[in-house]
Amino acid sequence: MSPAARRTRLSIAVTSAASAALVLVGCSSTVTGSPEPSAGATTSSPQSGVDLNTLLIDPSSFPAPYDALVLPQQAISQAAPDLSGIPAGAEVSPAGCKPADQDFGPTGTAMIVGTDNDSRSTISIELTAVDEPLSARKEQLEQCGEVTATKSGATSTVTSTLTPAPPIDADDTLAVRQTVASGAGGDAVTQSMLTLMAQVDGVRVSATFMSFGSGTPDAMTLDELFTAAVQKVGQS
Repeated sequence: MSPAARRTRLSIAVTSAASAALVLVGCSSTVTGSPEPSAGATTSSPQSGVDLNTLLIDPSSFPAPYDALVLPQQAISQAAPDLSGIPAGAEVSPAGCKPADQDFGPTGTAMIVGTDNDSRSTISIELTAVDEPLSARKEQLEQCGEVTATKSGATSTVTSTLTPAPPIDADDTLAVRQTVASGAGGDAVTQSMLTLMAQVDGVRVSATFMSFGSGTPDAMTLDELFTAAVQKVGQS
């Protein structure tokens, strides 16, 4: 996949007032960790039957220069894997470092994405119904600091580094910086991400700043939107 194609998949295309699609799928990821939760770990069940779109923050919550859009369900299955750095259907090494499968229906995943068209960066808020504690994801990231993902002949490497967890009222939190490197020479691409996560009962809230290159992430805006997203889920 060419650098232009990767960047195109990161952009949001609004085709009409009633129809929109996001292409936000990266071509590489590296993740560390064990796919299995620690023994005896428990968590609350997801809010059964709840449309997670109703728990998303409003697009107006995104400040300029971010243009925000709630993704239609058919676009989420393309966009969500990019937030882990590993494309859907990719072969992953080590094998135990592949993120858990997601339900991309309205009661399984919801997502809103704000795009800064000048810098070609995005901030994504994703809500996911889960049946495992956030500590399971933390353990996976700790054990899978570097992961290779291969799909359709293209290989990428995702490097993950845990950072101090954000202080917020939730069952658990974590933060991780990731880079996804793929290609070589003139076709080399580096995708950078900073992700904040929190779990409230059975809903996991993820806020991710994504860009290409090594620029400084918009951590202040990311934290503000993450806080608003967690608070709205907590109040539901």
